[in-house]
Amino acid sequence: MRLKLGILGAGHFGRFHSLKAARADRVDFLGLADPDPARAALVAGEAGCQAWDSAESLMQAADAVIIAAPTAFHHGLAAQALAAGCHVFVEKPIAASRDQADALVAQAAAAGRVLQVGHVERFGAGMMTLQGSAGVGRPLYMEAVRIAPFRPRSLDVTVILDLMIHDLDLILSLAQSELVAVEAVGTAVVSQTIDIANARLRFANGAQATITASRASLKMERRLRVFGSEGYASLDFLARELKLVRKGQGEGLEQIPGHGIETLSWTDRDNLEAEQASFVAACLDGAKVVVDGHAGRAALDAALRVEEAVAASLKAAGV
Repeated sequence: MRLKLGILGAGHFGRFHSLKAARADRVDFLGLADPDPARAALVAGEAGCQAWDSAESLMQAADAVIIAAPTAFHHGLAAQALAAGCHVFVEKPIAASRDQADALVAQAAAAGRVLQVGHVERFGAGMMTLQGSAGVGRPLYMEAVRIAPFRPRSLDVTVILDLMIHDLDLILSLAQSELVAVEAVGTAVVSQTIDIANARLRFANGAQATITASRASLKMERRLRVFGSEGYASLDFLARELKLVRKGQGEGLEQIPGHGIETLSWTDRDNLEAEQASFVAACLDGAKVVVDGHAGRAALDAALRVEEAVAASLKAAGV
């Protein structure tokens, strides 16, 4: 079986998706559509595929579509694709509002179609290494840091929906509990929207998390720390290193009697390629959708709650 796949959007992520789809296993890549014909032709030329005149005609020909358009168009395109009988992969965030996300989840379920959301970090080798280790038990406190230099793209959304939502999704997947409280601060620095934000989360099972995101820094930093009921894990995604501190395991630590440390590393893989392959498997084989519409909706809800908390803090400060 092969999947007839189309891509809607030829921007930054649409281009990357097209280059991957053009050489993907079990995929007949039909091509892409974009409102800008010149951009569509440029990316189609790179990927060696057809540039379609309209999204509608591509949807009618495809079994599945990848939506890599700006966030404001996610709901409309995804709803149209589902109505045309397509399986849908939509880049994060799933939609611009909770109501839109709920509508897409319900429509996909009613149509019996796959709905996958592009939280690509779930497919990273670093998270796979952590999940493949003995682990640190139930997460009690988590800390994520994601900072990056300024790039003049994705400025239609805040840093929360641009970058922080990746770590919100990871934290939610680790906590496995209802998010019950959110506090946050943030500010605009180089754009007209929030460029730096810090959020504190609390879950129903008692777990807590702190997340920092910035797109106005001089260097990149990506870290995740998990303090659990059975130990501590520290991931440095840029150094590709995982340190595990657990009782009675690994090399002994003088500063923490009875505990030892183990250091693991990994080789980066193509996260986007793995994410697309997972979508293809879900469509063709009925494999479990790793990041389904419910997970996408949960990440969106958390991000919007962070945005709302930032807005409230700025209002309280008279900004």
